[in-house]
Amino acid sequence: MVISSSPQPLPSPAMVRFLRHQLGLSENALQLGIRQSQLEQAPLPAVLWRFGLISLEQFDSVLAWQDQQN
Repeated sequence: MVISSSPQPLPSPAMVRFLRHQLGLSENALQLGIRQSQLEQAPLPAVLWRFGLISLEQFDSVLAWQDQQN
């Protein structure tokens, strides 16, 4: 379990689009990840990877995408 000291914000619409369209994440998988991210106060990409919903390569691509957004 990953737990941070501060609540995690809901993912941006842009991140949701990236996860759905670029990684092919299903709506159910995305909702599970978001719900668990909020419960654990953990970053969504880490939760998705820990639950096996995305591969390590996909995790890396999410982090790279996030870096490009900032």
